[in-house]
Amino acid sequence: MEIHLWLSLVAICIMGALSPGPSLAVVVKNTLFGGAKQGYATAISHGAGVALYAALTTLGIAVIIVQSPLLFSIIKYAGAAFLLYLGIKSLFSKKQSIEVDDTTSEKQNTQQKINGWRDGFLIAFLNPKLAIFFLALFSQFVSANASVQEKVVMVATVGIIDTLWYVIVAFLFSRGPVLKKLKQNSHIIDRITGTFLILLATRVVVN
Repeated sequence: MEIHLWLSLVAICIMGALSPGPSLAVVVKNTLFGGAKQGYATAISHGAGVALYAALTTLGIAVIIVQSPLLFSIIKYAGAAFLLYLGIKSLFSKKQSIEVDDTTSEKQNTQQKINGWRDGFLIAFLNPKLAIFFLALFSQFVSANASVQEKVVMVATVGIIDTLWYVIVAFLFSRGPVLKKLKQNSHIIDRITGTFLILLATRVVVN
């Protein structure tokens, strides 16, 4: 792949990763309530889920997902159900008094039972619109005679950029003076995040 095409792909992937949505909400929530470790786990597994869709696109499997209304709907509604589950879980979580110290992450991880590896991957994998996105994107960069090496570079680029962005988000939300203030108002953040995720789930179903 020519360098100017690769740089164009990088720019588009960065803009896609930066767009706010359920992925960002889940990474931030898991970081605040599970600590940096769970935030990083969410970021890495989300990147893996995105890379998986990119790989399926290069293999042509994503076309099957998009062209099969039943399969697309199953993945779509499963994703909505997972968002609803996370949202309700946040809304009904108990208010906690959190002291910010070196053991906070472990305490929160036990209380909230955060599973970053699961949450990050499922938020990405249960989003069939990623298949549409990569079909549209890769059609501009992958030729019919593209080599395996080119496809691997594209998939790796997509996965790495997505992972790095959310790792940065987890890093920023797991330290600094803002962290103490956020943790002191953790119950409010939980309610806001829960409401946002439920609204997103409703939007998925309606659309």
